[in-house]
Amino acid sequence: MIRMKRNAASRTEATGSKQGGAARRTAGALLVCGMLALAPLAQTAQAANTSAQTAYPIVLVHGMLGFDTIAGIDYWYGIPGELRAQGAKVFVAEVAATNSSEVRGEQLLKQVKDVLALTGASKVNLIGHSHGGPTARYVSGVAPQLVASVTTVGSPHRGSKVADVLGNTLPDGSISRAVVVSVVNAFSSLISILSGNNTPQNGLGALDSLNTAGSAKFNAKFPDGVPTSACGNGTELVNGVRYFSWSGTQPLTNVFDASDYALSLTSVVHGEPNDGLASACSSHLGTYLGSYRQNHLDEVNQMLGLRDLFSVSPVTLYVNQAARLKQLGL
Repeated sequence: MIRMKRNAASRTEATGSKQGGAARRTAGALLVCGMLALAPLAQTAQAANTSAQTAYPIVLVHGMLGFDTIAGIDYWYGIPGELRAQGAKVFVAEVAATNSSEVRGEQLLKQVKDVLALTGASKVNLIGHSHGGPTARYVSGVAPQLVASVTTVGSPHRGSKVADVLGNTLPDGSISRAVVVSVVNAFSSLISILSGNNTPQNGLGALDSLNTAGSAKFNAKFPDGVPTSACGNGTELVNGVRYFSWSGTQPLTNVFDASDYALSLTSVVHGEPNDGLASACSSHLGTYLGSYRQNHLDEVNQMLGLRDLFSVSPVTLYVNQAARLKQLGL
């Protein structure tokens, strides 16, 4: 009897196991079918993500010693891809790694015209980082009819004290100045070659454009969007072009990023909140959108995305700005 009870229990357990397995297979089949049915909807939702779909193409303008792509690494790390994923048409400009704002501006103007010819658009939205800001302002100053908006990120519109210090320690006609300029030009040329952009380099021209005196001269020629007070907002809409800006104020943001330590050293010359190379107040242009716990390289999501994990993602800021431009019909 005891043995028979055990056998019956075994048969009951086996039957239950078969029924449970059948139920699980049925549930699994239903789940797969459901996923297959929802897949087209998910793809449609992804394709319909147009939060960054601006009316005009976006052109990203790199700063000093900048580039498009070197060895598979983008200057705008992860930013163009995310903007495109959310509906934007994005182009990355390639101007001289080092040269004056005017020379870089002329190079950018030619590329803007190329983008307009390629897309059939009548205007572009320019977003410039660091020296890319004045470079973009040159284009909006000489050809406002081709520009819908200019957004600058960490751009020293009133000059960088780091450039001032370099200029003061490298007096005109000195051997040290000639040596440093030669090294910078050689490094800039190397960047240009590696990125496939063979343009003339002029380290001295870049330094003179980015110091306080050079920036003041540039602002006198191209005043649109520049605040009249030291740390205020400028006029947002000038000659049909809208101006925006934001900046970083935290030189050291990630202990694993070696570049943070160099930016921490250069930050001490400012004597005010800065990103290591440009002060927050100097970065104001048009409507100032805020300052963030980012340094000068974090502003373009470098190095390789290493940043303050407790601050907003740099990529998010660009997507948000594209959404803002879209809402404005730009």
